[in-house]
Amino acid sequence: MAHVPATARALRLLQRLEEDAAWRLLRADNAPIVAALLKEHLDGDTPRLAAEDLYERIDADLDDLRAHGLTVPQTAQAYVKAWRDAGFLVRRSTADARGETLELSGAGTAALRFLESRDAPRRSLTESRLASLSAQLRQLAIDTDPSSTRRLERLREERDAIDARIVAVQEGRDDALAGERAVERVQDLLAQAAEVPDDFARVRSEFEDLNTLLRMRILESGQTQKEVLDDVFRGVDLIAESDAGRSFAGFSALVLDPALGTAFEEDVRQVLERDFARELSLHERRALREFLTTLKDRSAEIHDVITQFARGLRRYVRSQDYQRDRVLRGLIQEALGDARDTAPHVKPWAPLGIDQDLTHVKIASAGALTLHDPSEVDAPSDLATHEGETADLEALRELARATEIDFGELTASVNDVLDAARADDPTALVTVGTVLGAHRATQGVASVVGLLALAARHGIVDPDADPEALEWEGADGAHRRARVTRHAFTGRIP
Repeated sequence: MAHVPATARALRLLQRLEEDAAWRLLRADNAPIVAALLKEHLDGDTPRLAAEDLYERIDADLDDLRAHGLTVPQTAQAYVKAWRDAGFLVRRSTADARGETLELSGAGTAALRFLESRDAPRRSLTESRLASLSAQLRQLAIDTDPSSTRRLERLREERDAIDARIVAVQEGRDDALAGERAVERVQDLLAQAAEVPDDFARVRSEFEDLNTLLRMRILESGQTQKEVLDDVFRGVDLIAESDAGRSFAGFSALVLDPALGTAFEEDVRQVLERDFARELSLHERRALREFLTTLKDRSAEIHDVITQFARGLRRYVRSQDYQRDRVLRGLIQEALGDARDTAPHVKPWAPLGIDQDLTHVKIASAGALTLHDPSEVDAPSDLATHEGETADLEALRELARATEIDFGELTASVNDVLDAARADDPTALVTVGTVLGAHRATQGVASVVGLLALAARHGIVDPDADPEALEWEGADGAHRRARVTRHAFTGRIP
């Protein structure tokens, strides 16, 4: 690894200090309060909340904090807006919620994990962690060895070690792992699993950055823009085909593997049935039991993000919206260039003699307000009362027939024609045209549509046969004809 001078490292970290939201949270004046509130409401079983629900919960907590003498003068909505602007929270809109939702950003999650590790530090070196590192290192050495002979030797050594342990178990010389050592190993696994939400947040952030980068490339002129446009028009999914997309696809395929999922759940069940599992906290047992489900849920979220970005990118290109944005981008750059050239000669406060309409109403004083007078929209004091009349059953039937197809009547017509035809030939088929020839289409085209639907459901549709000409009288008395694919009834309709 190349040596980095202290000055260069310090300058780089100073830049990170200004850009990284995680550092901003840690160095905030009220960082303990912010971290506690975010941890309580957005870092548990519900990583995402509707904005109004989050405001309500935090307002209740702020009242409790004030009762304990802490200075938190603003409202929950004001604090949440500040946290969102600082990059601790991310605002999203979802189809499941009527309004916007809020969740922790990747930087916010990273800051909470750091504070959690300082609040409840784990032992720096454990047998479980050392064994895990040793096993991974040995596997890496085997998999990367270019010599097939040495790889075979190491694999045979592992096989001999497994055979020796099998003999030891058979002879009763290998005791099962239990007690504090087993609990320690489970806790080490859970510590590694706790990092997975951070990974998902980073992956989602990578896809968001990639989506923004691709749109910027589309707006730019030159060969890069042409290549991106050509790929989109050819149907290439640039999001899924990126390095991040391919990496996530491999991870997702592993998570959704049925064999892996079944084996994982069975292993979790067996571990939780062991005696040492009683020493685990309720939170640890729940985290272990729900870990695979959490992976699948978060993986599905990332899939939705990839799909949404890919569709949006294709729609953005194929609708030609990018051309309008390119024109707007060019005008903005031109205006900025003119402003730069003008800045040495014209002061910012110099009057330009141009009137620009504001997008909102400017209120100069309270006297400019017009109060709402409810009496202006009062209903008249005398209201007319209309007594309801007794409903006419026939009128209701006619209304129903005018709005819905009478399948009962059509079914009776089909069965009647079919019975008559099969009295002479038990294998006879009856087409829609035959039924219309024997029974009038009382509902006009609606009767025709109903017969076609019944034939498709209870008969056969023969696209290879010659089309059938249908004739009927419409509701307005006009005679109509149509040629349709031959539909035939094969039996009585129940």
